[in-house]
Amino acid sequence: MYVDEAMIQEMEEKFGRPEVLRLTQEITPEEMALVRGSQKHGRAHDITLFIFRGQKLALIRKPIHPPGVFRAPSGGLNPGEPLEEGAKREAREETGLEIEIERYLLRIQVRFICGEENIEWSSHVFSARAVGGGLAPEDTREILAARWATLEELQGPIREAVLAPGWGLLDYRVTLTDRAVALLQKE
Repeated sequence: MYVDEAMIQEMEEKFGRPEVLRLTQEITPEEMALVRGSQKHGRAHDITLFIFRGQKLALIRKPIHPPGVFRAPSGGLNPGEPLEEGAKREAREETGLEIEIERYLLRIQVRFICGEENIEWSSHVFSARAVGGGLAPEDTREILAARWATLEELQGPIREAVLAPGWGLLDYRVTLTDRAVALLQKE
């Protein structure tokens, strides 16, 4: 198991209790294959990071994304890796940025469904600030591009681009983003 209750409790003690959502998301057979492909060693989670430098937010684009689709960086822990350490490693790999986590915003328990098949998944969403490095992904095989954007851009033209393909996994990312942005704006 990558993320256990003790790890979650430690992060809550350090960064606050997140809002918890339970969702169901229909996805295509191709998307289900992508999720299954990411389940190395039984992985069923991601860590999503809303990384700020001032008023700008770091976003990434993966090679599988249609043109114009950017989203908050996310990735998984390595087996045995502490959650905070894994979040910092993923930020560096996907954006080139060194970060400090500020708040545990959201934990989503989602069931991805495709026909009779389903996968239980957890997203752990954090806000963070960039404290070093430059916006230049280290893992150029997994990350095609990175850019800075405002929350207004994220919720406007970028959101429209993410929804346009009608992909269930991207729709899920919009739901996650919408809720995270609402929580960030409460701060």
